[in-house]
Amino acid sequence: MKAIFLSDAHLKSFTDPGYEKCLHFLDHLRGRAMASDDSGDEKAITTDLLVVAGDFFDFWFERGGFIYPEFRRVIEKLVQLRQSGIRIILCEGNHDFFLADYFSGELGFEVCPGEVEFDLDGLRTLVSHGDTVDCENRRYLALRRFLRSPFSYRLQRLLPLRFLWMIARCSSEMSQGMSRNAQEKLVEVMHRFAVEKYCKGFDAVILGHSHQAILREERIGGRQKTFALLGDWIIHHSYLVYENGYFTLNRFPPGG
Repeated sequence: MKAIFLSDAHLKSFTDPGYEKCLHFLDHLRGRAMASDDSGDEKAITTDLLVVAGDFFDFWFERGGFIYPEFRRVIEKLVQLRQSGIRIILCEGNHDFFLADYFSGELGFEVCPGEVEFDLDGLRTLVSHGDTVDCENRRYLALRRFLRSPFSYRLQRLLPLRFLWMIARCSSEMSQGMSRNAQEKLVEVMHRFAVEKYCKGFDAVILGHSHQAILREERIGGRQKTFALLGDWIIHHSYLVYENGYFTLNRFPPGG
């Protein structure tokens, strides 16, 4: 089995370099059914499973199938990939949630609002966006609960879509990324979270959110464990590959 994991593309505008690079990466993905048709394409990447671990979109509001226009190209590409035989799972992040109405209801995709567990050739694997890992950040967790509450859901269904898109874009442009110290602290918290999951029988823990690209193999209790942070498509253009019992952290294009 082969699986690919990525997160934190924060897709927003065609003019963003990360958007085009992410789209080019998806162009190279192939399902098993199409692999033989692209034998001459040296850049083709065959996979059985694609897991997007949150914040694929920088914001998400839709209604009645009407989506933000600049997201159409990448969504059409995801549909094509599923038609080629790739199983696609979308995990919700702290920027893109309430995905199920459109991606499950309209397109039939698998959407996971929280943690999701996989069996990868016998390796018990947990995947999550990772924004709830820091239990001490109570202010953020309270805000998260409010934004995902039935009240917030009903409110965003009442407000005009174009108004929501405008507010989301302005908020994104004004927001600042985490400081280096905050990122390093979050990595430590995430690793402690992974060790706790190892003690509960997981063999691999894969998280997004931190925008750090890290792959750490360690032996605990005589068994190899894997801790992976997926990086992003803003700076790292990184993705994780699982195949034949091994994980590798890659950049696109190779050597980039």
